Amino acid sequence: MTPGDAVGPGAASGQDRRAALGRSGEDIAAARYEDDGYEVLERNWRRREGEVDLIARKGRTVVFCEVKTRSSDAFGTGADAVLPAKQRRIRRLAARWLAELTPASGRALVDLRFDVVSITADEVDVVEDAF
Repeated sequence: MTPGDAVGPGAASGQDRRAALGRSGEDIAAARYEDDGYEVLERNWRRREGEVDLIARKGRTVVFCEVKTRSSDAFGTGADAVLPAKQRRIRRLAARWLAELTPASGRALVDLRFDVVSITADEVDVVEDAF
């Protein structure tokens, strides 16, 4: 047994619980976008430089979304955690996604938006055009 192993039936490590909380938040955010008429194109799109939680499209608008899920707001909201360095990383990843997945002529035909979905307990706050 190693220090990170769960002990007892059904025990989960803190990392497992955080990962499950994050996945749950991403599921909620994806459903919210779909309910609003967006098509979710990507979930957890990863490259060496990082990851974009959700990429969705409605008409000409392509949304790159960071999802932050918290069990409480004791340490601030999830949106508070999307600092300038994270914003720059998401912008770079958006440029890479566009370069990889759309023909050059198609890039000019979309409007980009960067959203943050902050989920705390049962409250969902979608911050459109957050940065």
